[in-house]
Amino acid sequence: MDSEVLVALSLSMVGGLSTSLGALFVILTKAPNLKMLGLLQGFAAGLMLSISFFDLAHNAINSIGFLKGNIWFFGGVIFFAIIANFIPEPSLAPTIDAKNKKKKGDEGGKDIMKKHRRQVLFSGIITAVGISLHNFPEGMAVFLGSLKGLRVGLNLALAIALHNIPEGVAVALPVYFATQSKWQAFKLATVSGLAEPLGVIIVAYLFPSSLDPEILEGLLGSVGGVMAFLTLHEMLPLAFDYAGQKQAVKAVFFGMAFMSASLYFLEISLPSDVGL
Repeated sequence: MDSEVLVALSLSMVGGLSTSLGALFVILTKAPNLKMLGLLQGFAAGLMLSISFFDLAHNAINSIGFLKGNIWFFGGVIFFAIIANFIPEPSLAPTIDAKNKKKKGDEGGKDIMKKHRRQVLFSGIITAVGISLHNFPEGMAVFLGSLKGLRVGLNLALAIALHNIPEGVAVALPVYFATQSKWQAFKLATVSGLAEPLGVIIVAYLFPSSLDPEILEGLLGSVGGVMAFLTLHEMLPLAFDYAGQKQAVKAVFFGMAFMSASLYFLEISLPSDVGL
């Protein structure tokens, strides 16, 4: 393996494994209540929406034009909307009638809590998927930045590491709540971060040097569409249910502001001819 790729892989591991640090904050503290979980889901939804609209879709439109960028973006939305029809969604609606509730009050409560956990687990998994998809171009950026020199690559990796910590929290918290397993929460958060070094490998070895940049930008725009659909279809309703609409909306905008600031600092860390 080339030394340049080894350096880029090492640097990307710094950023990628910072999601594990975020997971540690979750598993070393007391399990949160539903309201706290809802607020974090709103925050995570803000992160995802900001990444989708201000990063992936924005870059695609700037690179390949307004019409093509939007076609790729909404293509991603339609693609995942079709897939979502085949994904069974746990419901929080009680399935026990009134008579059974009187006879089996405790069982009914346990059944509803079990459905809560299933829905939260599903939300945690899709959060991990969305963050993993976003980590691919970050890994590519680390590789390209490291080609400019170790200092550039290291600064970029550290900047990415800082903004990956809350992403690790966003993945680990719902998984820990749903499974009560610290290991499962830590493992899924860590795996989502490992998409970053995988991005280094892809750009270094798997993508042909003649790959059309327009296709790559279009694919990333489609990823933005997928993430937007996941957020609005799954994460936002959960945040509303658990934290209340007003509090959840505040958390969403806080998450968007946080990620926008993070993306800005990432951008100024990059050399002028390299972008996320």
